[in-house]
Parts: sequence; C-alpha cells; structure tokens
Amino acid sequence: MKKNKFKSSNRDDKSNSPFENKKRFCPFSQPNSPKIDYKDIKLLSRYISEKGKIVPSRITGVSRKKQKELSKAIKRARFLSLLSYTNKGSY
Repeated sequence: MKKNKFKSSNRDDKSNSPFENKKRFCPFSQPNSPKIDYKDIKLLSRYISEKGKIVPSRITGVSRKKQKELSKAIKRARFLSLLSYTNKGSY
C-alpha cells in the first residue's frame, strides 16, 4: 500500500490564507448602478488604462455581458472622437 506524500487539501485550510477569494460583483449589475453609454466619458475613462487600452474584466470585476457592452461603448466613443485612441502625453 502506497502512502500519499501530499497532504489532502481541504477548503477549511485556506480560510486563514491572505489570498482568500472575495466574492466579486459587477458594478453595472447592481440596482441604481450607472448605465453604460458611449456619451458618458467620465465613466468610460475609468475603464481605460494610461496607455489607452481597455482594462480587462478580471481586474475591474465587470461581468462578461457588461464588459462587452463597455468595450463597444468605448470603441464607439473613440470613433466619434469623444475619447482618444491613445494618451497624448505618452510619446
């Protein structure tokens, strides 16, 4: 009979871990949350990095459906020159 070298991992062991998985929620799925609109530049600019890239949902915590709407709104605002494609100060 072989002995298992590795300790069996229980979920209870990770409860004291500093890397606990917090329950994340989408900021756009809550009641009274802001609507995603291509004209709302202040809201859209929060989800764009310094280099002008769209920040991924794994960092912002936005759901898949709302991330798709957000990226479409950002692209539409860029096309209409409400947002710039790049940051003007980073040459």
